[in-house]
Amino acid sequence: MAGGMVQSYGYLGAAGSAAAGPSTTTTTTTTSQIVSRAVAAAAANNHHSGRKSGRTSKRYSVSAFYSMAAEQDNEVEDELAQAQRRLRDLKSKISAQSKKNFVLERDVRYLDSRIALLIQNRIALSEQNEMVAHFEEHGEGDSDSYPDDRKIQLIGNLFFILQSEPRHIATLCRLVSLAEIDSLLQTVMFTLYGNQYESREEHLLLTMFQNVLAAQFETSTEFGSLLRANTPVSRMMTTYTRRGPGQAYLKNVLSEKINSLVEHKDLNLEINPLKVYEQMVAQVEHDSGHLPPDMPRSVTPEIAAANPNVQAIIQPRLKMLMEIAESFLTTIIASTDAVPYGIRWICKQIRSLTKRKSPNASEFSVCSMIGGFFFLRFINPAIVTPRAYMLMDNVPNKHPRRTLTLIAKMLQNLANRPSYAKESYMLPTNPFVESNKQRINKFLNELCEVSDFYESLEMDQYMALSKKDIVLNITLNEIYSTQSLVLQHLDTLAPKEKDHIRVLVNEIGPTVSQVSRKENKTIELPLFSRWEVPIQDLTTALMSENNITQNDILYMETKAIYVQLIRSLPHLAASLTLDLDYIAETAATTKDPQLVRKGIKVKDMLRELEDAGIIDHRDRYKLLVEEITQELTHLGNLKEKVVQELESLESVYKTIIDHNTYLRGQLESYKAYLQNVRIQSGGEKATKNSVGIGVEVDGAPKKTRKAPTQGPVKFSHSQLEKDGVISESTVPESRRANIFFSITAPLPGTFIIAMHFKGREKAILEMDLKLDDLLEKVSFSFSSNDKHLSTTAKLKCIFCSFYLATR
Repeated sequence: MAGGMVQSYGYLGAAGSAAAGPSTTTTTTTTSQIVSRAVAAAAANNHHSGRKSGRTSKRYSVSAFYSMAAEQDNEVEDELAQAQRRLRDLKSKISAQSKKNFVLERDVRYLDSRIALLIQNRIALSEQNEMVAHFEEHGEGDSDSYPDDRKIQLIGNLFFILQSEPRHIATLCRLVSLAEIDSLLQTVMFTLYGNQYESREEHLLLTMFQNVLAAQFETSTEFGSLLRANTPVSRMMTTYTRRGPGQAYLKNVLSEKINSLVEHKDLNLEINPLKVYEQMVAQVEHDSGHLPPDMPRSVTPEIAAANPNVQAIIQPRLKMLMEIAESFLTTIIASTDAVPYGIRWICKQIRSLTKRKSPNASEFSVCSMIGGFFFLRFINPAIVTPRAYMLMDNVPNKHPRRTLTLIAKMLQNLANRPSYAKESYMLPTNPFVESNKQRINKFLNELCEVSDFYESLEMDQYMALSKKDIVLNITLNEIYSTQSLVLQHLDTLAPKEKDHIRVLVNEIGPTVSQVSRKENKTIELPLFSRWEVPIQDLTTALMSENNITQNDILYMETKAIYVQLIRSLPHLAASLTLDLDYIAETAATTKDPQLVRKGIKVKDMLRELEDAGIIDHRDRYKLLVEEITQELTHLGNLKEKVVQELESLESVYKTIIDHNTYLRGQLESYKAYLQNVRIQSGGEKATKNSVGIGVEVDGAPKKTRKAPTQGPVKFSHSQLEKDGVISESTVPESRRANIFFSITAPLPGTFIIAMHFKGREKAILEMDLKLDDLLEKVSFSFSSNDKHLSTTAKLKCIFCSFYLATR
């Protein structure tokens, strides 16, 4: 019963394989704790379901929960225990390394964008120093901001509430800005619920997702782009898919397909007529040294699409491309059972919320919403950027990379309502979409067919109450940033004076600002709640309410000890029928003191149970033997699954470690580049210790001079308008002849733009701007709609002016 129930949730064990990970740790479990935990969970479940049952039924219920708890029995050293220990350690390492990679990827993203601007133009020294700060490693440092013991207890209580009541985190995720979400995601995904393979934390995290999605669906007016827009919620969902289970799925399902395709480095399957024409022109020019008169260098997309030679090139490519896309689709559809439970459950919530939001929605519309998450947020990013998703060791070459992008577009068009308005060249792939509509809809619906976890979560919550010394490994900055967000949105999170969160926030006092990276220590934060009922009182109350007697407890403890003895002495289970008297006697006469104590104790327990009329030696304790046999069978099957999972996760862990090495290599490259830039710009004196990496200097280093102020350079409004720099202007035409711009660069990458009216000494408008910020805005404007055109024009004016002023 337990095995089937646990497997239905997608885990090897609700407690067994769910060992304490890097974020949360607990103490060793003893036999009595196992039984106490099982009784509490079973009693709670009986109470929850309102069942009225006899002793046998109650004992079977308790037995099921005992089976779940006993899987993490630390008093046994058999092959299963050793495999489980290795699996727990491996899962712990994966969870910890996933968090490290998330932080590194965030740093690389930031620095990648900033250094891309540096390559084009120099920026202010202060900003260079700010970027260099990203490379500082954690180290020892004294800080007055370290919380005292009293605050540690209060903060531990606050984080216990945030973890065990996910609605609060869900509210924060809806309220924070896009700029704040990465910091919150780090705390939520990799610390608060960082034990990625522990069922309680996973289920609490999914409950948080449910709250977030429900609110998102309720308040959204743009139904079609609900899950496609770049919002804090969509960022959160993407981050969730990149945790350990999602990464393992992508590697197992997509890695081989992608690598086999990427091996064909010269296979060009471009189907965009304009790009095909350009490639054809380049090839003809390369082969003959010139272009024929009837082959212009540049043509419109329409002319390129009508070109017979282009059509002849595209036709076989199109056929091959659809065959490859078909093979990808078949592989993905065949992997339904391998999709992580959490991702399937989110799909299920999306389907349910979509139908609730729009009861008359067609099946295609509902599946389109599911596909918007599964393909757009999970599958397609891995196909398009396999190196970033650790599916291959190197970035694919140009042609395979383009092929992967086209395949991702085809899968996305299949999973959603295709629109070819912006990419008309994809229209010929529509037969692939039409022929697979039913297949994809069936697959997306099957993804949603998973059990809910609410009853299991309730059991996990009760079982968690028996754990002592629950600890969260968390950095100081994670604590302070979360406190700050809670305080910022306190009126929404805890509107009443007596709300527990408000009480704790008031007692903790003012929030502390972020500490430096060197002082950002990781601490062990004890989690507890002063408002929780102790497990001892809870167990007693539940036992009383559900008529679970001391004899039931004695029965479970007897069963637990026999399972431990047989696991420690496996040859005792060689016979077809277990001889409990012989097993107890054998254990009591071994040389192992612990086994001797258990053997003597279990003899007394057998007699006590028989005196109570629970078991009978005349039928050789038939009921107890049957339950022990069932438990041993379950544990035997569990061992095979643990070993299989070990093999799979070892590959995932190696991939994650390799990716970490790759990210660190990128950061080292950035460090070298920044070091050189700082030296050349006069930011620091070049010494033996400060010379840029990869740079050799002969003799004494030369001192760099401070760059002189550039400008001012003046441009008239009409001149910039004539040159196409200003494409739109709100200045009245009658006044444009009297308007001119003055651009001055007091520092490299920093400039002052002033708009003047002839005859007036003082500027009408003056702006102090940084080049890299402008470059970011330009990048945004060019990738956005036409409404940003005026912004783009202003920025183009600035860049042209700066170029002329400094050339």
